[in-house]
Amino acid sequence: MRRWAGVLLGQRARLRWLHLILGGALFMPYWLVGTVVMALLTGGGGMLAGDLGTRFGAYAVGLPLAAVTALFPPARPMSVAAARALCGVPAERFADGPARGRGARARTAGWFALHLGAGALVSGASLALPPFAATVAALPFVPSLRESEAVRDWGLDGSPWVWAAVPAALLMLLALAGAAAATGALLARRAPRLLGPDPAERLAAAERRAAEAEARNRLARELHDSVGHALSAVTLQAGAARRVLDGGHADPEFVREALTAIEETARRTVGELDRALGLLRRGEEAVEGVGPGLDALEALVRGAGPGVALTVDGALGPVPETVSREAYRIVQEGLTNAARHAGGAPVTVRLGARAEEWEIVVENPLPARPPAVRPHGGRGLPGIAERARRLGGTAGAGPADGVWRLAVRIPR
Repeated sequence: MRRWAGVLLGQRARLRWLHLILGGALFMPYWLVGTVVMALLTGGGGMLAGDLGTRFGAYAVGLPLAAVTALFPPARPMSVAAARALCGVPAERFADGPARGRGARARTAGWFALHLGAGALVSGASLALPPFAATVAALPFVPSLRESEAVRDWGLDGSPWVWAAVPAALLMLLALAGAAAATGALLARRAPRLLGPDPAERLAAAERRAAEAEARNRLARELHDSVGHALSAVTLQAGAARRVLDGGHADPEFVREALTAIEETARRTVGELDRALGLLRRGEEAVEGVGPGLDALEALVRGAGPGVALTVDGALGPVPETVSREAYRIVQEGLTNAARHAGGAPVTVRLGARAEEWEIVVENPLPARPPAVRPHGGRGLPGIAERARRLGGTAGAGPADGVWRLAVRIPR
């Protein structure tokens, strides 16, 4: 009993009933136009005059008019907003934005006519049936009602059957609730089909989600490279300064250089982090403007410590912004790996400009013992390879001629 009560009068059923009442209210202008048309066709006297057939004729005239007005683009967002709030259908099953194609507009028109047509019938019943049911239920208790001509025609005046009016009135109200619940459920089942996205819209949504995911992944790579390098560089410089101080022979100049490198690295990384977080706060999808380029490479190498040397072979010339930014990140990640695994050994960074490609090489001596491998692997080298592939280039890393060499080639 409780389950059926929830189906007929629960919150979802009440919201769907309200949705139908809204449809009936929206249908009123079309019905009034239909009554004018029927009055002209039948020679009726007034807008609201006429028998039941004339009024259903006005209903039949109003439905096509409603469907025609729903062909305009704003009809779908309005219908989707109402259905999302009141029909109890998951929001992701609806399409976003106005209907663009012919098929989408036709489905929207079908939904609009269905919503307004069903809503008009349920609204009319909701307005007329409860007062009638209350009157019927009052028959056993109000003698003046039993003396009416209709009751005498039924033969109920003075008959014990008059008491059957009470359960009959309750059945009327239950029938109204059942009809409203069934109609609301029908609209809820049809809503995703008529207001949902078509194949082209689903494809566009999938492409948009893929672009957003790619933007998030790229932003994650930027943060990983920037913060990871900063932490490695700061750790290396701080450790070197501590060893000098603990060695018993103070070298103030070396310690000053290490602290200066730590300060520059931290300041540069905070700026990059602020830019990246600013993009996240603004909800922007593109991250093309995040991060420094090759013009900041000298500061990067200087912050990595005195054991890092930078050489440039050939004239780099004007470098595209994307290539400049990605090259900076590749060098940054290469220095991070060297700081993590080379144990303070000298590191060489070489940029080469050839006729057909740019070359980035980062080398450091192989450590005496193999470096510790992280349980789940790192993201540094795969990230470098991904950046190189994005620019149409290649990346390779491994031992060669007694050194660990990272070599990246990017076509010009």
